Amino acid sequence: MEIPENIQNQLNQFQQLQQQAQAVTMQVQNVEIQIQETEKALEELKKTDDSTEVFKQAGTLLIKVEYADALSEMEDKLETLQLRKQTMTRQEERVMKKLEEMQSTIQNAMQGMGQ
Repeated sequence: MEIPENIQNQLNQFQQLQQQAQAVTMQVQNVEIQIQETEKALEELKKTDDSTEVFKQAGTLLIKVEYADALSEMEDKLETLQLRKQTMTRQEERVMKKLEEMQSTIQNAMQGMGQ
């Protein structure tokens, strides 16, 4: 029995949504890794005192920066990453919910065809 065009279209949309969900999940994981790295760097920076020479990477160079500037920059970066993770996690949840809804709709349509 041939699958009707409308159900085939739903299956195609479902596959695209699956790919989108996978991409968002990978982005969330990447941001989590960046958060961990930033937290570790911030932790190490806080172990030192403000007279310690601090360098930051700019491409292939290391540039000397003020301790307070480096500390502030790392804290800002961590905050930005955490906000990005929250946003992406909400997006991931929305995509997963839509996937579940589409899967249910497709299953009902397929059952309605007698398959």
